[in-house]
Amino acid sequence: MQGDKQLSTEIDANVPTAARMYDYYLGGKDNYAADRAAVEELDKVVPSTRRLALNNRRFLQRVVKTLAEEYGIRQFLDHGSGLPTQDNVHQVAQRIAPESRVVYVDNDPMVLVHGRALLDQNDRTAVIHADMRSTDEIFSHPDTRRLIDFSQPVAVLFNSVFHCIPDSDTDGPTAVVRRVSKHLVPGSYAVMCQLVSDDPEVRRSVTEFMDQATQGHWGRVREEKDVAEWFEGMEILEPGLVEVSTWRPDNEVAPRQLTQEWIEFGGVGRLR
Repeated sequence: MQGDKQLSTEIDANVPTAARMYDYYLGGKDNYAADRAAVEELDKVVPSTRRLALNNRRFLQRVVKTLAEEYGIRQFLDHGSGLPTQDNVHQVAQRIAPESRVVYVDNDPMVLVHGRALLDQNDRTAVIHADMRSTDEIFSHPDTRRLIDFSQPVAVLFNSVFHCIPDSDTDGPTAVVRRVSKHLVPGSYAVMCQLVSDDPEVRRSVTEFMDQATQGHWGRVREEKDVAEWFEGMEILEPGLVEVSTWRPDNEVAPRQLTQEWIEFGGVGRLR
């Protein structure tokens, strides 16, 4: 239940985490042998995952740039932000508008350590150690209250993270989106995408593998209809809900998803 999640501050190098596996896919160095071994096994089932991870990161960067540049958003709350890499949310947003403020949220203790070291000199950015489902804790946190003015529009980001949590009436993705939306004024934006597959065998095998590898820190691979449910009641920005490499690509030769055994699917919704 919300508020009952006890987070460990210890880094266990022997148990893979989604954040560190994603870091390895992106070419980062903040990962361990267990994460790299899990990636190698995952690639046997879904070999396009490295390209998928890179395209997902580019999607995030394009979304933040678009929201800052075209829609005037100056506040970003990034749930399940992962380990810092190149062109993080605050760097993209502050390059366009230096006054932009960003709060990162993640439950991985390594993210907290590396994130705070990176952001130590940036007083418009903070990292909170919390579960993305702990909405009240996140929104009442001193750093959130210091940086985010909820009387003004905010962009909340759930970028490739909802597959990490299981379905639940109180803490599943739909419940989290509804709970977060209650804190936001009209004109705010929700950025959401997750791993989906049309193939039930891919959904089953990858879900089982990741659940076992991360020792239960996983939800499931879903279907496109599940993602669409999260956006109910929102105005979805063009081009709609899509495979993310096709969301407003920088140019016609931008990298695309190579194979379709699973894809990253989602988009951007505007709260009415």
